[in-house]
Amino acid sequence: MKFEAVTIKDIAKVLGLSTSTVSRALRDSYEISEETKQLVLNYAKEINYRPNPIALSLKEKRSRSIGVIVSEIANSFFSQAINGIESIANSKGYNVIITQSLENYEREVNNMQFLSSRSIDGCLISVSTETKDFSHISDLYNKGLPIVCFDRIIDGIDTYKVIADNFQGAYDATTHLIKNGFKRIAILSNSEYLSITKERLAGYKKALEDNKIKIDESLFQQCYHGGMIYEEVEQAMNNLMQLKHRPDAIFASADKLTTNFMRYCKTKKIHIPKDIAVIGFSNLDLTDLLSPSLSVVRQPAFEMGKVAADLLIKMIESKRPITDFSNIVLPAQIFERESSVHSRTKK
Repeated sequence: MKFEAVTIKDIAKVLGLSTSTVSRALRDSYEISEETKQLVLNYAKEINYRPNPIALSLKEKRSRSIGVIVSEIANSFFSQAINGIESIANSKGYNVIITQSLENYEREVNNMQFLSSRSIDGCLISVSTETKDFSHISDLYNKGLPIVCFDRIIDGIDTYKVIADNFQGAYDATTHLIKNGFKRIAILSNSEYLSITKERLAGYKKALEDNKIKIDESLFQQCYHGGMIYEEVEQAMNNLMQLKHRPDAIFASADKLTTNFMRYCKTKKIHIPKDIAVIGFSNLDLTDLLSPSLSVVRQPAFEMGKVAADLLIKMIESKRPITDFSNIVLPAQIFERESSVHSRTKK
């Protein structure tokens, strides 16, 4: 049986009124008497009537919906950011359509085309690791679609951008390892094309320089899909563990890189932090319950989602085009736990 939603015509037929009268009553028009308004509103509430969003969008030239493109909904950072996005969207009467690229460029392009064909009012995007060509985004933006970038941002589009302080987070994480006595600190990073990779790698290098530790590029390992594919992390770690001078600590600069590094160590029977220490970027809620407990840099994901959604709706509802944009940088927080404590400093 095909579902058919209740329409204004259905209400008019039951109440013996014209469709125009019912429509005006639902819009609280001054042309309709209070008695008739109450009759219509009471019945509409009784049958759980909801206005047809397609009809409303045609009339208002707005769908009151926003699109979201992230790499992976299952990623703890993005799931928390989506919660922040929806908290703002819901409070302002917007629906949210969520898509994921799974770190695939073609899928991201298809998602963008799908969302724009559904007449969304605006879009929030964090690009995939494979994305080097941003024309599918800039073309729509230049045609007037409001777009806000968050987390993984695009330099070539002049719009609002919301990020965590990736440089400082990486700097603090690396400095923490150095202060705990580690000298050969390797970095597992994401695709070189991503803004977060560049910012976190820069923070890592700066911490080494400030502590007079020579930068050794053999300790740089990039995982093109950011840890989503375990075999990439496995290969990166094999490369590091085969070095003549192996690393004594790892800075895993993304959520999936951190968890798959832990998986690698468990598989290879490498003990953390006795054999190798680690601090990672992670928004997992249970990092303190792991054994050993995991040192992490935590991003304000929920807040980032809220800020990004608020700025997008500001763009959508602005009566004049916004031309003065800014980058919003929110502080990341470091949690120092057992996984980054040098064995000789343990009591």
